[in-house]
Amino acid sequence: MNRTKIIATLGPSCDTPQILQKMVSKGVNAFRVNLSHGSKEDKRSFFDLIKKMDTAKGERPTILADLAGPKIRVSGLEKAIELKQDEIIHISSGPSDLHAIPVSDDIKFQTVEEGAKILINDGRVILQVVNDISDTILECKTITPGLVEDRKGVNFPGVALDVPTLTAQDEEDLKIALEGGADWVALSFVRSPSDYDIVRSRIRDLGYNVPIIAKIEKWEAVNKIDGIINVFDAVMVARGDLGVELPIERVPLIQKEVIKKASMNGKPVIIATQILDSMIKRPVPTRAEVSDIANAILDGADALMVTGETAIGSHPGKVVSVLHNVIFETESAIDYNQFYPIKKQGKINTAKAISHAACTVAIDQDIKVLVTMTHSGSTARMVARHRPNAQIIAMTPSKDICRQLAIVWGVHSFVVPEYSTADEFPMLVNEVLKTTDLLKLDEQFVITGGVPVGVPGTTNYLSVLKLF
Repeated sequence: MNRTKIIATLGPSCDTPQILQKMVSKGVNAFRVNLSHGSKEDKRSFFDLIKKMDTAKGERPTILADLAGPKIRVSGLEKAIELKQDEIIHISSGPSDLHAIPVSDDIKFQTVEEGAKILINDGRVILQVVNDISDTILECKTITPGLVEDRKGVNFPGVALDVPTLTAQDEEDLKIALEGGADWVALSFVRSPSDYDIVRSRIRDLGYNVPIIAKIEKWEAVNKIDGIINVFDAVMVARGDLGVELPIERVPLIQKEVIKKASMNGKPVIIATQILDSMIKRPVPTRAEVSDIANAILDGADALMVTGETAIGSHPGKVVSVLHNVIFETESAIDYNQFYPIKKQGKINTAKAISHAACTVAIDQDIKVLVTMTHSGSTARMVARHRPNAQIIAMTPSKDICRQLAIVWGVHSFVVPEYSTADEFPMLVNEVLKTTDLLKLDEQFVITGGVPVGVPGTTNYLSVLKLF
């Protein structure tokens, strides 16, 4: 029962029931559907395919729907341009008679920092802004020359952009994802905590209540990371665009900081991009990739997400096996009693105090299993933030919550019959635990939950019981 979770991206290399089921058996906890690619029919078929799979507990795997977001690209360039050193060129998001590279037309340039740069095709071509002509035209000088082609991505570190939080494509894809059974929605290119309200409102309008992940890949998001972590339900460090938006040497430190802040706030944090990039073609990883994975685990990431490795790679099954094995070996070397010191953060509310106490009791009495009874998942997440040595078993009457908890560090969730009072806890827990190999008869376990039951944020119950 690995604590760090595995998220795999669905794609042409693994779009058959046989391959997907094998990936589940090897340790995949959730599948990502990348909504940047494919027709509406392709996207719907991916959701349908995942829902036909079964986990060991008889439930379907968790689905993470990843919205494309307002990715800015070279758009409408009739033929490639070869830029030379110090050549003057304009970037235009609207009609222009100047010598210009056209980009997505739904953006406006707001404030431009001194020395701001524009990076094309993941930084292969770099321009420096020398004149802010208008909110649609920037005059630039070529710093790193090279070939500029249509549809290549463009990044604007140092330029504040007026772009929509949800594009027209995102609006369509969000509806497809929710109707298709998405358990999590990831929002690309988050820039501000206010982005959450826009997406949450749209999800509610469509009649759903799915949690939202903020993808940290913009310089603005790094500058506002505390507010973003506070309002979003989870965060993802998307190291691809992040390494273009900011100096690449800063990415490891940003990753560590985001993991620390998200974990201490009880928000799941996912690490993504080039986890096992070499395995897109090779059957074995590099030593550097294995070290990268281990360091993310040691830092306390909730989940690791592979993208092209499983979507278009030659060895999707082996990718999952490598991830599973590195997670197992790394976690086996960790003393979780010393991993995250169980200490208070000043004055805290009752729910956080009970979760803190449950972990402390498990450590003090050397108890191997900590059970959380939860309707919303909040109790399980609050316990997980302390990274206890005990196995965290979440029991919930909601299949939706059970699947949402699949990406949370250390939490293994079970669906139980609806309960209405705390008096029902012992029998329900006993029945589930007897189906596992976690405890022997008369061994103790910690149990925590909320009374009255079914009210989110009311964790106030703590007990130590024995398996009978």
